[in-house]
Amino acid sequence: MGRRLYVGNLAWTVTDQDLLDAFSEAGKVDSSQVIIDRATNRSRGFGFVEMATDEDAEGAIKKLNGRDIKGRPIRVNEAQARTGGAGGGGGGDAGGGERRGGRDH
Repeated sequence: MGRRLYVGNLAWTVTDQDLLDAFSEAGKVDSSQVIIDRATNRSRGFGFVEMATDEDAEGAIKKLNGRDIKGRPIRVNEAQARTGGAGGGGGGDAGGGERRGGRDH
């Protein structure tokens, strides 16, 4: 069991301090962070909480999963490790060049 927890379905108004306050009921919290969208500077509706021990993390999941915080039932589970890089893709022709087929103008 990891100590890092994913917290989803957050109301837009939930802050890092709100997460800290709620999760402190279940044990010692090392850190809490609501993820903010860089473009809009608004919450993305999820965050992460790092608990001090595996036992505290387990207790937090049992105690807080489904609890209402600021009008929404939060989802709490063990955070999954990130795999590979995000984004990317690409490839292909981004435009320009000559058109093939179609009619002549």
